[in-house]
Amino acid sequence: MLGPMILRARFAVQQVARGVVVLAAAAIARSAPAHEYWLSPSRFNVAPSETVTVAAFSGTGFRGEPRPWAPERCVRFVLAEAGNRDLAPLARRGAIEWARCVPSDEGGALLAYQSNWARIELPAGRFESYLAEEGLDDALAARRREQTTAPGRERYRRCCKAYLAGLDATRSTRVLGLPLEIVPRTRPGAGALMRVRVLWNGRPLAGALVHAWRSPFDTAGRPLDPATRDTVAACWSGRTDAAGGAAIPTREPGEWLLSVVHMQRCPQPDQADWESTWASLTFARPRARRAATP
Repeated sequence: MLGPMILRARFAVQQVARGVVVLAAAAIARSAPAHEYWLSPSRFNVAPSETVTVAAFSGTGFRGEPRPWAPERCVRFVLAEAGNRDLAPLARRGAIEWARCVPSDEGGALLAYQSNWARIELPAGRFESYLAEEGLDDALAARRREQTTAPGRERYRRCCKAYLAGLDATRSTRVLGLPLEIVPRTRPGAGALMRVRVLWNGRPLAGALVHAWRSPFDTAGRPLDPATRDTVAACWSGRTDAAGGAAIPTREPGEWLLSVVHMQRCPQPDQADWESTWASLTFARPRARRAATP
């Protein structure tokens, strides 16, 4: 009788141990900083009579957790069409769905969100790994010159855009005046190569590291749920040229995310040592239409 009891006890201990390992791994994953932050419309091609819902997600790749609306963090939340519509009054505190809106025409639109500053502190090793991963070479070199082992004290903000496709290509290439902004030079999703400019306070930002991710559509041709889809690694990375430009291969259909970050010394050292501004742009490249059979 003791043999089976001992075996069951050992099995129970193993199961508990496995559970502890799983929980520990999950805790580590949750404690990792979520770098990317993007606007996620329910659809990217919207007719004037159709409603689009807007949410935001953050994650370490193109899979993330929904971010509830926090009015105290918002500087700007607009739908830019022929004019600009303020969407902030439509949002409710704590809501996962930030806004529901209907385009006024078929020209297309840009959704844009800008946050204010939030602060974070990371241990020295994690902070420097993050600087290396995001190509923030100046900040990393400065810390190494100073031979500091102090935690990384940082404040950060978000500048996000999403393009809703339409007939007026010039709406996609508008400069909206965000502190850091990814500005398409060509209509997003229209060609196999997408040219963009990265602007810092309205001026070209040279040497900035741009990342691109792509998530495939579901079987009906719609974006997959960012909270449940498989995470994907960046499919392209490259630095902007002297004019702040980059050419990104976007041949494959799906939902696309472009991201860039700029970091500099914080002018308020009582708040942080460094400040970073993150910009993102989401858009879709539709599937090619099959030619009709004769």
